Amino acid sequence: MTRPVAVVGPTATGKSDLALALAERLHGEIVNIDAMQLYRGMDIGTAKLPVAQRRGIPHHQLDVLDITETATVAAYQTAARADVEAIMARGHTPVIVGGSMMYVQALLDDWDFPATDPEIRAKWEAVLADRGTVAVHEALKQADPVAARTILPTDGRRMVRALEVVELTGKPFAASAPQIGEPRWGTVILGVDRDTAELDARIELRTATMFESGLVEETEQLIAQGLRHGQTARRAIGYAQVLDFLDGEYDLAEARERTFIGTRRYVRRQRSWFRRDQRVHWVDGADPALSATAFALIEQAAVAAR
Repeated sequence: MTRPVAVVGPTATGKSDLALALAERLHGEIVNIDAMQLYRGMDIGTAKLPVAQRRGIPHHQLDVLDITETATVAAYQTAARADVEAIMARGHTPVIVGGSMMYVQALLDDWDFPATDPEIRAKWEAVLADRGTVAVHEALKQADPVAARTILPTDGRRMVRALEVVELTGKPFAASAPQIGEPRWGTVILGVDRDTAELDARIELRTATMFESGLVEETEQLIAQGLRHGQTARRAIGYAQVLDFLDGEYDLAEARERTFIGTRRYVRRQRSWFRRDQRVHWVDGADPALSATAFALIEQAAVAAR
């Protein structure tokens, strides 16, 4: 089989383990679709699978950016599509795995990104820097009320992008949204989820493990490499909280608790986003026969497509 399989869903549900099992069975190669795992050196805080645990399976779109670089959906879309098509050309199965919502949609759906304008972008970035997210959100409410209601008022980068698109195109930001239909390459999309209480416990354990395994020390190393200047990297959950701890805003216990709360909140957003997609075949991450269940769904989808 060369038709891609995507394994998506909330953080800490077991996507990576399932993707490895599927890649082994399908003679596959893995394509990362977690935005923060694009960064070199951000390993502990992103739960990046160590090389020794990758079972010899090629992984793509890991460690491709310096932490001072800005990760963008458009750049990822171009690079990851090339990877997927190269894997298929080799006769292997691309197994796409991760939970970055817009990245998934950019890769699998028909999404043409509007051009950018450095002057317009710089203008709104200056507003964000000088007056904060409240001012940018107010401007967006005036320019595009629908976008203002759908974008988190704390998501400064996305609000800046929406204002840039509206000013550049004269159309609402939603007009540049992807067209949802048959997934690109006929990709079979599997969604992994778990019972909420169980998932919260897994997030709490993962958070504790990250801090105990050296997240603070990793963050300090990344600061030396320019983390504070990375527009995307420094906002990553876990790293942002450790930066605040190192700046004396709160103690380490508070940083850990805020990381747990931030991750749990992000999981709720992921679940809401992916559950809206009717193309996703859902599996329970706690299923003892998870890989067999997932493989059966893939085979069913292949039969239905014939």
